[in-house]
Amino acid sequence: MKMKAALLGAVALVGLAPAAFAERGADGHVNILYSQAPSTLNPYLSSGTKDIENASLVIEPLAGYDEKGVMFPRLAVEIPTLENGGVAEDQKSITWKIKPEAKWSDGSPVTADDVVFTAEYCMHPEGGCAQLAKFEGVEKVEAVDPQTVKISFKEAKPNPYLAFVGSTTPVLQKAQFANCLGAAASTCTDQNFMPIGTGPFRVVEFKTNDVIQLEANPEYRDPAKPAFATVTVKGGGDAASAARAVMETGEFDYAWNTQIPPELQQAMEQGGKGEFVSGFGTLVERIEMNMTDPSPDLPEGERSTAKHPHPILSDLKVRQALSMAIDRNLLVEIGYGNAGRPTCNLVPAPEMYASTDNTGCLTQDIEGAKALLDEAGWTDSDGDGIRDKDGKKFSLLYQTSVNPVRQDFQALIKGWWNEIGVEVELKAVDGSVFFGGDAGSPDTFQKFYADVEMYANNFDGTDPEAYLAEHTCAKAPRPETQWQGENINRYCDPAYDAMIAELGKTGDLEKRAELAKKLNDMLTKESMTIVPLVDRGRLSARSKTLGGVVLNTWDSELWNASDWYRMK
Repeated sequence: MKMKAALLGAVALVGLAPAAFAERGADGHVNILYSQAPSTLNPYLSSGTKDIENASLVIEPLAGYDEKGVMFPRLAVEIPTLENGGVAEDQKSITWKIKPEAKWSDGSPVTADDVVFTAEYCMHPEGGCAQLAKFEGVEKVEAVDPQTVKISFKEAKPNPYLAFVGSTTPVLQKAQFANCLGAAASTCTDQNFMPIGTGPFRVVEFKTNDVIQLEANPEYRDPAKPAFATVTVKGGGDAASAARAVMETGEFDYAWNTQIPPELQQAMEQGGKGEFVSGFGTLVERIEMNMTDPSPDLPEGERSTAKHPHPILSDLKVRQALSMAIDRNLLVEIGYGNAGRPTCNLVPAPEMYASTDNTGCLTQDIEGAKALLDEAGWTDSDGDGIRDKDGKKFSLLYQTSVNPVRQDFQALIKGWWNEIGVEVELKAVDGSVFFGGDAGSPDTFQKFYADVEMYANNFDGTDPEAYLAEHTCAKAPRPETQWQGENINRYCDPAYDAMIAELGKTGDLEKRAELAKKLNDMLTKESMTIVPLVDRGRLSARSKTLGGVVLNTWDSELWNASDWYRMK
């Protein structure tokens, strides 16, 4: 069936906010602080938001999403639709026209060959692409002419706005990345650290997990933008110090993801130098249950892979018990206040896609959790307070990134799990490493060398198809993919994969919503491999002298950095 006009026909072709300046670089320098330091500027090699967002200053997709979740063209002339002929009547292809004025920062033109190459780069069978779900169902990508690219799908694709829409799938320059296909992708350090782009800024220097120096792109298609001549993105530290650097000391103009408790927010607001910006989107703090065995006793190439199921967490009753023991309302009160809402859903928004029947986790049930573990055969046979089964102690390694709210959550959840007889070891990893995607590191969230791990992420745009498609069997990180992949907990159910395929070819919005809710419930309610905790509002801080900032919860927070300016 054809997608209703609300998705294909009623997309607004909007530009960015009008600039408050008339000369490129006139406002000097701007300082940005990311407490999780960027590890790469190639989103295809990282699922980390900190990498994707900083890359968005430099490399761009064909289209993006504004602060209301509405698509607008970036490198494209317009958004293809059924009405303008850009989307085929049979919905098996979408054709994009590239702006003739679009140039790379080295002065060469952006062409359809660059788009074709980028698709090949991500879909290469010998590589590992962190954004492969955005290419779900793609059969081929071809250049019709130098400024026209056609994406064809294996079957009718009522929602064709996946690849190259949003900051997760920007266009790479073919000339720069030509020798970086497949297994060679991660070895191309210069390309991954200093991509040639089309965005408002270009990279001058990149120090991994530390600092990025950028300057205005002289080839940017709007001659009056950006207002800032240079940018420093400093990485590292923690959320509290990042917020303080804007709100109290004024050392920085913008601080991303200032995830700090409500009382600390209130105290910092008294500093008078900045203000917090916040908004709800699709960001969910959750616990992932490892479906594979991360034991260090296994050979390196077999830890956290499908070769070895998890010896404890493979049991659904165990996963249910761990979820039941958690008081999500208290987590919200302690960690977020009005900036958080308890949730059982992986997809909390938009409203039409949010499951309304999945509310069972909202009530803590310690006694029910104990009873489930008893049923599963985990009892305290020796009276030491820790359950055991067949001679094995119920012991879990629980990891997350360094962050004051996350460490508070770890302490609380450890206490509840201890109460039901589970031994818990806590581990906190620097966010720059945890979300970095370095195949050589044992501490990345993709490698998942722990039993459970906690983090948050979201999807760009307002349709969850690609986000839900991340959890198909083939997308599990493993050595063969250089530990890249979106299916972090290694969940694998052929029925889930089949329903993803059905979603991909379903056009009716009500049916799409029904399928999305079922998929959400399969992950969170029926299998409980993902245990949602909090529907988190985005919270960042901006200097009162920094104008043009519009918080965007549907795409990169730096989505309109070309419009930022210094308030006089």
